[in-house]
Amino acid sequence: QVRLVESGGDSVHTGGSLTLSCVVSGLSFRDYDFAWYRQAPGQTRELVASVTVRGTPKYAVSVKGRFTISRENTKNTAYLQMNSLVPEDTATYYCHAEFERSPYWGQGTLVTVTS
Repeated sequence: QVRLVESGGDSVHTGGSLTLSCVVSGLSFRDYDFAWYRQAPGQTRELVASVTVRGTPKYAVSVKGRFTISRENTKNTAYLQMNSLVPEDTATYYCHAEFERSPYWGQGTLVTVTS
């Protein structure tokens, strides 16, 4: 079956960096856009960044200039490089295959940024 497995979440201080990975199986990775979402406790899930099949990225205003989304099609892996982290970035981060009504989500990886 389709699996998306995130890793890389950790606890870091303000200003720190993390790189998240999403390894995809059971799906033709190179044929799909992918995205990273995040959800903090008590809040709705929000789109952080997306990358098209061609590698074109888009970012939420809140992370633009600090985060970089990328993909390695040969590794069936999407990445989110996060720099200059602030406490507002604290959330569980989820990888998602981006198409209408896509049910393909990862299990999430927790990022905590302390002041």
